Amino acid sequence: MDVEKYIASGILELYVAGALSPEENLEVQHYAIQYPEIKKEIEAIEAALLELTRTTSAKMPNDAFAKIKTELDDVIPFMPSSSEKKTPWSSYLGWAAAVLFAASTIWMYLQNTTLKSDIEVTNQEKESLEEIISTTREEVADKESLLRELRDKNVTVIALGGQAVSPNSYAKAYWNREEQKVIIDAQGLPEPPPGFTYQVWSLKLEPLTPTSIGLLDDFVSEDSKLFTLENPNASEAFGITLEPEGGSETPTLEQLYTLGAVGP
Repeated sequence: MDVEKYIASGILELYVAGALSPEENLEVQHYAIQYPEIKKEIEAIEAALLELTRTTSAKMPNDAFAKIKTELDDVIPFMPSSSEKKTPWSSYLGWAAAVLFAASTIWMYLQNTTLKSDIEVTNQEKESLEEIISTTREEVADKESLLRELRDKNVTVIALGGQAVSPNSYAKAYWNREEQKVIIDAQGLPEPPPGFTYQVWSLKLEPLTPTSIGLLDDFVSEDSKLFTLENPNASEAFGITLEPEGGSETPTLEQLYTLGAVGP
């Protein structure tokens, strides 16, 4: 248990003021027996209230007792004791003032703690919102940049059709010869099975010479299914095969998913 945090919570002030439920009182008493620091803090609070009571009682105007006593007599009959010593009403009034003061102080403390907590939550929400806005702006900027690249006049678009292993598959390659870059749109490829990845090949046709230009890693998590790869080759066609994770040195032709030739 974090004793300092428990003491700072304000529950001991409520305990001394009598503002807790019976169950909560038992809990405080249990902790006071178990932890000397808590017992010491309770005694300190009680001592402070006693001192406040003496101070409040001494400073109370003489006619205040008479006014409050009259009001109290309407509810509680004022019965003097059998002895000549009368009930110390001024002490009771001092206690009442002290308890009211303590309750008000505790209420203000708890309100202040709640307000600080609300402000902290608001600041966290603000930071989270700012982060979301920043991320969204970056994503929009990236997509706009990607669209500009796809629409560049120097880009050649190559359609890659499905092959025997997966006739319904398809993809597109956006090849910018000047920038030696290819953007693969793999939206038409099925999700690769665990332990496998797609590998993209630049092909020379006569004789058939495949050159790997990269892997479509993070295929599942990439929502756009757009992948940018470097391609310094004089490509005549592009193909995509399914390979073990990490890729292969040569394409597995039995797992050729899409293939497309570069037009004239």
